[in-house]
Amino acid sequence: MLIFAAVIAIFVYGMTGSMLGTILPELSKRFELTPRQNGTIALAQALGLMLASLSVGPLLDNVGDKPGLILGLALMALALLALPRVTGFRGIVLLLFILGSGGGIVTTGADALASAVSPAHRAVTLNLVNIFFGLGALATPFLAANLLKRSWVRLCYLIVGITLATLVVQAATRMPVALPTGRFFAEAGPAMANPLLWLLSFFMFLYIGCEVGVWNWLVRHLIAQGVPEKSALNILSLGFALGLLSGRVGVLPVLSHATPAHVTLGAAVCMAFTTLLMLRARGRWMAAVLVFAAGLSMAPVFPTTLAIVGGAFPQITGTAMGIVITFGWAGLAISSRVIGSIAGGDPARLRKALLVIPASAVLMVVLNLAVLVVIR
Repeated sequence: MLIFAAVIAIFVYGMTGSMLGTILPELSKRFELTPRQNGTIALAQALGLMLASLSVGPLLDNVGDKPGLILGLALMALALLALPRVTGFRGIVLLLFILGSGGGIVTTGADALASAVSPAHRAVTLNLVNIFFGLGALATPFLAANLLKRSWVRLCYLIVGITLATLVVQAATRMPVALPTGRFFAEAGPAMANPLLWLLSFFMFLYIGCEVGVWNWLVRHLIAQGVPEKSALNILSLGFALGLLSGRVGVLPVLSHATPAHVTLGAAVCMAFTTLLMLRARGRWMAAVLVFAAGLSMAPVFPTTLAIVGGAFPQITGTAMGIVITFGWAGLAISSRVIGSIAGGDPARLRKALLVIPASAVLMVVLNLAVLVVIR
């Protein structure tokens, strides 16, 4: 039941994670939003994710995962229920901030819960649970395009229903109790002074920057290389997304024989090579193969890094995961700005700007080696 509770919470978060990209075109048309306003809305959601992930950790460790998950799901449901009634740009910004805050709480709480289920198989459990993030992210645009006739209002209400049903499951599930407050503070001090926490935080910062860089810029890069727009979109949605899903399934038997830190090291090395080759690919089929390979390489990094965090900080898992995940959201906020600033308005410079991704993967390798030294 604990795994099921974590799975459906992550699935719902995945649905809301791809919500903005699905409904933004219709919102922009209805309220005549400018590209700058679209960027502000996305930033509001990212800030909600960051602030909630950072602040919810002590709540999870002091009160328990259940109250945190219920709070996060309630905030998500509230934002989605109010969104169809919004009257302007400011209301959208506020509701996307609330949606992001709920999402930050849910992803931190669900991963902390999954981490506690089976300490001996923590990395396997977290990779398994996070498969459902990808399924949720794929479900939202699929439902909107194929079953709801692109009605963003119906989509909001559908996800509200799923979110409330998930909230009921969390409320009915017996979950581990929290630490006594005094013990929490005794554990928190040494954790903040542990270099492993900050190495893993910067590692996650670089990883999320790489993943978001592919999500946000790959289509433009492929179009600049002469790939038709429809093919470029399919390469991203099928190649990269399926690579992430397949990789999280495929890594499960590997984690039975290798330590999590060695798995992330291998993934970072593969990321450096596959993303570099991906940017040099000529033709849609070669690009599709290499984008899929890049997705496979990236797949285990997020959940397996959280498994390392859970193993290193078992008494304050929520707080430690909240810090590491917050650094990841910071990578989300900064990555595209850095790539866009390097590329400027020249499509020909985009490939050079995207070299930030394999360069970041190389830095991940260095940080991972440092992690191995600290763990030993």
